[in-house]
Amino acid sequence: MKFYDRESELEVLQQTQKQSLQTATFTVLMGRRRIGKTSLVMRALEGQQFAYLFVSKDSEAMLCRKFQAILEQTLGMQIYGSVNHFRDLFEIIMRESVQRPLTIVFDEFQNLNKLNPAIFSEIQDVWDRYHQQSHINLIATGSIVSLMKHIFEDKNEPLYGRPTSKFTLRPFSLSVLKQIFADHCPNYSNEDLLCLYMITGGVAKYVELLMDAGCFTKEKMLNYVCRLDSYFLTEGRDLISAEFSADYNTYYSILQLIANGSNRRTDIDGALQKDCGTYLTNLEKNFGLIVRLRPLLSSAQSKVSSYEIKDPFLRFWFKFICPYQSLIESGQLKLLRANINSQYERFSGITLERYFQAKLMDTGEYSMVGNWWDRKGGNEIDIIALNEFTHQGLIAEVKRNEQKINLHALAEKVANLPPAQFGRYQFQLQGLSIKDM
Repeated sequence: MKFYDRESELEVLQQTQKQSLQTATFTVLMGRRRIGKTSLVMRALEGQQFAYLFVSKDSEAMLCRKFQAILEQTLGMQIYGSVNHFRDLFEIIMRESVQRPLTIVFDEFQNLNKLNPAIFSEIQDVWDRYHQQSHINLIATGSIVSLMKHIFEDKNEPLYGRPTSKFTLRPFSLSVLKQIFADHCPNYSNEDLLCLYMITGGVAKYVELLMDAGCFTKEKMLNYVCRLDSYFLTEGRDLISAEFSADYNTYYSILQLIANGSNRRTDIDGALQKDCGTYLTNLEKNFGLIVRLRPLLSSAQSKVSSYEIKDPFLRFWFKFICPYQSLIESGQLKLLRANINSQYERFSGITLERYFQAKLMDTGEYSMVGNWWDRKGGNEIDIIALNEFTHQGLIAEVKRNEQKINLHALAEKVANLPPAQFGRYQFQLQGLSIKDM
């Protein structure tokens, strides 16, 4: 699959490259696995001389020797003897960058954490001593976002405040996802688009796998997911195990419960027979894996709330793949596929709501988009989109089948919205179905 989108991200990296000719730059690029960080960096540096250093889980001495060989081969650096400590290697790089411009990419930078406890303090010391005279374009990428944030955003950590640029790579927007699909299959259906969004969430690697395999229909996509050699069968576990170093089982269990409908704090505490408040806060704030849903415009302290897995692929994986590992291990993949079919309509209906929420946010017309329900759960509104500056809004009911949309019933629900929060807004009511994707 060819390279798509990322114009603003490319511009940032290319401007940073130019800036480094005058003064040292330190860019931190974060994003979940498979999002396309490495491809983005390679594209931005196309035609430039740079050293790409992947931080594998080797010993410090072995990793340094690998890096030494790459620096000598790609940048022509003359390094005498064998370097066994990262601090020494990094100082050699920084000294060289005082004499001439260098571009260095450390991929999976967070893995340096495993080499020795003092390594980030050593990097800080070397950076602080050399960067004012340096002409280095230093790029650090990382896919364990929680650890990268800890390294660079925790005020107590040595590298806090050192980066000159820092951003997170997001999944493809819906407009780009449509463009990719149209390039590969101009006559795709909206049902096929919904399935592509449900499985991939716009993550570059997942989209590439399906497009390159010619999976342009819902049936082919789901068949590919349930194949014997499917990349997707183990991907969810690989993603989660990379994030959690402790209490893996508790976090894993919470995500399973949320995916299968136990999405309120009381439900989760009861199922696990323990207070899960700290775990839920970590999953939301530190790991970014779940989101706490509250009725739109309700207070942050509102007890009317539920949790949802944030990542569309992980929502799908924890619902349809995770609970059925015994089927996968015994090769009963037809049963796995049949189970997806039996629950597909309901699950994809919820995904359709999230699709339209994302689509409305992408228009740039609304400052907040969400849903609303009352304390008793009797009045639920699928989508409320608000522009808090113009006080205009959209309220929508979402159904897979447009024949099931009832705008009269929706108007009755709107009449129950609290005037204190919603009274100043003028609303347009709308029904949204697969046909409107």
